[in-house]
Amino acid sequence: MEIDAARVLGLVTRSVRNFEKDGKPASTVILTRAYDTTVDDLWDALTSKERIPRWFLPVAGDLRLGGRYQLTGNAGGTITACTPPTHFAATWEFGGGTSWIDVKVRAVRGEALLTLEHTAFIEDHWKQYGPGAVGIGWDLAFTGLERHVATGASVDHATAEAWMGSADGKDYMSRSGELWRAAHVASGADAASAKERSDRTIAFYRGELAPDMAHPGTGS
Repeated sequence: MEIDAARVLGLVTRSVRNFEKDGKPASTVILTRAYDTTVDDLWDALTSKERIPRWFLPVAGDLRLGGRYQLTGNAGGTITACTPPTHFAATWEFGGGTSWIDVKVRAVRGEALLTLEHTAFIEDHWKQYGPGAVGIGWDLAFTGLERHVATGASVDHATAEAWMGSADGKDYMSRSGELWRAAHVASGADAASAKERSDRTIAFYRGELAPDMAHPGTGS
C-alpha cells in the first residue's frame, strides 16, 4: 500500500472554528477538498450503504433522514438533515459522548468539492488532544475516499492497518498532526499548548502513546 502523504494531505484545506453552542464553548474542525468526479458520484460514495464500506467502514442502519446508523467498531448516531445530493448532517456518538458532523458537496470547476465539519464541545478530551484527535482520522478517511473515487477499489482493512503501523504510515500521522496543529494555532490557540496537544495525538496514532495516557477516542 503506497500513499504519497505530502500530496494527499496537501489537497485538503483545514481550519478550526471556536464558538458557543447551546451556551457552551465548542469547536469545529473543518476539512475541504476537491475530488475528480461528479457531485452525484461523490454523494453516492458518501451515502450508499454498499459504497461506504469500500473506503471507510461497514455501516448498518437506516440511512435516511431521521434514521439511525452504526459504523462497525466506531461511531453511530442519527441523521438529522439530508438534502440529496448536496448536504447531510448527523450526530456522531462515540465512547459515551456526542458530537456532530455536517457534510456538503458542490460542483466547482468540473470537480466535486467536499466540505466536512465536525463539531464538539470543548471539554477534557479537546483540552488534552486538540483538533487532531478527529482531524487525523478524517484525513485518513479523505485519503481512502480519493482512492475509491478514482479507481472504484475497496479498502483492504488488514492492509490498511498494517500500513498504519509502518514507517510510511507513521510519517503520514505526523504530517497530518502537524497540519492540524498549524490550523489550531491559526484559530487563536496558544502555540505551546497546541503543540502539547498535537504531540499527544500524533503519539497515539503512531502507536507510541504512553501506557498511562488516555485514548483520544477519535471515532473517525
